[in-house]
Amino acid sequence: MSKRRLSKRQKDRIQAIQERRLERANLKQTVNEQELQNLDGLGQETIGTVITNYGAQVDIEGNEEPFEGTVVRCHKRANMKTLVTGDRVIWRPAEPNGVVVALEERQTELIRPDIYGKLRPVAANIDRIAIVFAPKPAPHSNLLDRYLVAAEAQGIKPFLILNKTDMLGGGAHPEVDQLLRDYLSIGYDILQVSAKSGAGIQELQRYLADHTSIFVGQSGVGKSSLINHLEPEANAAIGPLSEGKEEGTHTTTASRLFHLAGGGVLIDSPGIREFALTHLSQEKIIDGFVDFREYLGRCKFRDCQHNKDIGCALLKAVNEGNVLSSRLHNYRQIILSQQER
Repeated sequence: MSKRRLSKRQKDRIQAIQERRLERANLKQTVNEQELQNLDGLGQETIGTVITNYGAQVDIEGNEEPFEGTVVRCHKRANMKTLVTGDRVIWRPAEPNGVVVALEERQTELIRPDIYGKLRPVAANIDRIAIVFAPKPAPHSNLLDRYLVAAEAQGIKPFLILNKTDMLGGGAHPEVDQLLRDYLSIGYDILQVSAKSGAGIQELQRYLADHTSIFVGQSGVGKSSLINHLEPEANAAIGPLSEGKEEGTHTTTASRLFHLAGGGVLIDSPGIREFALTHLSQEKIIDGFVDFREYLGRCKFRDCQHNKDIGCALLKAVNEGNVLSSRLHNYRQIILSQQER
């Protein structure tokens, strides 16, 4: 049975109802000033980093003595901007919980629209995005390209991690072999690892050292398993693929920051099956396809849509084998999905 299409008025009404519910929930979650007065002995302001955001409260790791390395559960001041993992904040210790009083300016942030179209930050102050995929659940180049475009748009270096390499061999997953060839030809770094056998973990440790990275990808690709290899004390929850569909089960419910034994900082994020780019303009999206850049501005017509347009430089590049047809197809699908929203 096909899904009934809603009118614009119905969509707006549903969104307004959901926004009012979110506002009520946020009011309940945010500690008010009277409650702050009841906290015993607010200490001096000090600097910290958000380790995990639970909505009502956040875990803060102290960055200065005497709290350096100590994780403290904190409230946040009313009307404060939404905090995300990786944020640097000013907080004050108290009993039984501390209080976040200010948010420092973010150097970078990974953002995505929620189901209502509102922009939500995923993580802050990261300098690398690790896109994890695996033979199972089956990888989708469209989702990989969406992550890559989002990273390029924010000026954050992306790279890919193929996990579960122990499942490869004997031509069992030709689609994965093709993806490896495709993205290597574009110039992206790809690390091949196995959380099961431990293959490639040391190389991954070296790659992550001295950087603040975030793991993103579908549920079930093994992000949490990799984190347990990289930081054994993390004890990240892991789960099997769902039976029949071979899709991942959600085991990570909130982003969390870990300090890696081999150096560097890593943020684990919940798995998703779709990454919308509705916050990006068409110009930003096409610029996020780095292999297209050489041909942009060379089309015969300035308003070329790179579809069946006469004199399209991108189509010519595809026909000559200089640009992958799958990449142009994914670009068109992304633009089409933008227009349907």
